[in-house]
Amino acid sequence: MREYSVPAVVSVGDQENLADAVFVNAAEHPDAVVYRRRDAAGRWNDVSASAFAAEVTRVAAGLVASGVQAGDRVAVLSRTRYEWSLVDYAILAAGAVTVPIYETSSPDQIAWIVSDSGAVGIVVETDEHAKSVEKVRAELTGLRTIFQIDTDAGPGAVEQLTALGSDVPDADVDARRQAVRSDDLCTLIYTSGTTGRPKGCELTHRNMIAEVRTINSVFPELLTEGGSVLLFLPLAHVFGKAIQCGAMNTRTIVGHTPDVKNLLSDLGEFKPSFLLAVPRVFEKVYNGARLKAHNEGKGKIFDAAADTAIAYSRALDEGGPGLLLKARHALFDKLVYGKLRAATGGNVNAAVSGSAPLGDRLGHFFRGIGLPVLEGYGLTETSAGITINTLAHQKIGTVGKPVPGCAVRIAEDGEIMLSGDIVFRGYWNNASASSEAIEDGWFHSGDIGELDDAGFLKITGRKKELIVTAGGKNVAPAVLEDRLRAHPLVGQCLVVGDQKPFIAALVTIDPEALPGWRERNGKPAGDGADAGDLVDDPELRGEIAAAVEEANQAVSRAEQIRKFRILPHDFSEASGEMTPTLKVKRNVVVQNYAADIEAVYETASQKS
Repeated sequence: MREYSVPAVVSVGDQENLADAVFVNAAEHPDAVVYRRRDAAGRWNDVSASAFAAEVTRVAAGLVASGVQAGDRVAVLSRTRYEWSLVDYAILAAGAVTVPIYETSSPDQIAWIVSDSGAVGIVVETDEHAKSVEKVRAELTGLRTIFQIDTDAGPGAVEQLTALGSDVPDADVDARRQAVRSDDLCTLIYTSGTTGRPKGCELTHRNMIAEVRTINSVFPELLTEGGSVLLFLPLAHVFGKAIQCGAMNTRTIVGHTPDVKNLLSDLGEFKPSFLLAVPRVFEKVYNGARLKAHNEGKGKIFDAAADTAIAYSRALDEGGPGLLLKARHALFDKLVYGKLRAATGGNVNAAVSGSAPLGDRLGHFFRGIGLPVLEGYGLTETSAGITINTLAHQKIGTVGKPVPGCAVRIAEDGEIMLSGDIVFRGYWNNASASSEAIEDGWFHSGDIGELDDAGFLKITGRKKELIVTAGGKNVAPAVLEDRLRAHPLVGQCLVVGDQKPFIAALVTIDPEALPGWRERNGKPAGDGADAGDLVDDPELRGEIAAAVEEANQAVSRAEQIRKFRILPHDFSEASGEMTPTLKVKRNVVVQNYAADIEAVYETASQKS
């Protein structure tokens, strides 16, 4: 199979924009609950459609009063919280463009996104965020205003903007919003690239509306009025934003929690009917439950229950489970599965997972316990999901079929190519990258995959070097590798972490620098440039650790190298690990040092 497409089931009018849903809900369903907001005491309070629309209008009025013009870019640097959604919709209602920034971003990353996007304003969350912006403020000649959500010095951003816009009539905001067309720019989301400089993906209102309406059509059981979803993924990620907006369209109640450390207790309180997460969250749920069972002396029961759940799920794809398997499954449902479902609040009908592969075993485990995890595939460039498994059509081990209105094509070299109304229009200020990425209406994903006869897509590899961790974080290795190699002791390095829980690095010692270091530090002469006798030496590791720490300053916390391993030999052309132009052959090194890479993560797992 080389191509598979699904006819569109939704349409987007030329006069529509993403903020319309807020005001349609307020007009037609004013008392419907669209958000639950946690107060200082930890209680969840309902926010009606009419109340939210009124708040959006007042914050938008403040943006207008601050000088934000139609089409201007306004950045948001915050954790996942109610104010993120509020400010996002207010920016759109003012006719402007939202530029999300991950709250873990370094000052250098913030400077690049704000300057490249030409943002005229930024809304930050904390003092730490404000300080990060101030560090690079001199570089940001176009940035006029900074508003801070949480502050001890006077009113926060929402109160400040509301007061600022007190003289701006609601009608002025309505006029701004109604002037926005579906083909206007909606959001500019920066995605990591192998060159290290993130590229701004231009997503139009048409892109985003088509995405959320399509999501609503394929998940009628999940995104429903009266249903609920607790958002904890970063809203700077297009995946989280798409679900936020899909929920607004269907009046599915949204809650926010920024701290995944308290996720299970938050799920228990909020009791969502729909769960959105990356594979790492599901891995933690499974591993945590298994560890708890083993610590309590119930490990054999849990392991038997897990094997039964997996067997039961597999049987669903092979004609159905037999009587004995059904009986065992029913027993473990009372003993184990019910408790696991209760840990997510007890009301979850299904979960959606993206950003990285979940794995067959976990996919079958969760479906087997009655909590199906529906895997999908998408990129920032596709406004989030472009293929997805659904409750009606799920094939574990794949990322589903194309969503309605979209097509998947497999190129001759195996690259996945994508088309549809949800595919972005290009990269901001980067015509060359845009022309390379989009060819005759088809977006080159950089991923490798295959389609089966039913149209299910399976991801088999990466054409790009971009690393996607198990937590779904995109990491460009070049930024870290270039800085690490700048240290005089470092010969070569390779950043790893694809589908792993964190970023790590393989480091070689420069053969010319090593003899001098041995002499200065009183080490045996050893075997010339061979570092085999020093890979665990505390002083050498200390120097490399300092180099790693320096390299980490260039990236966000989630992208930083947490573990490293010193290799005994430098990479070379003779060993096939370097090209004639002295570029590291990533695939060869990963294959040659597979055991070392696994050892890094095994050691970390044992310590945790």
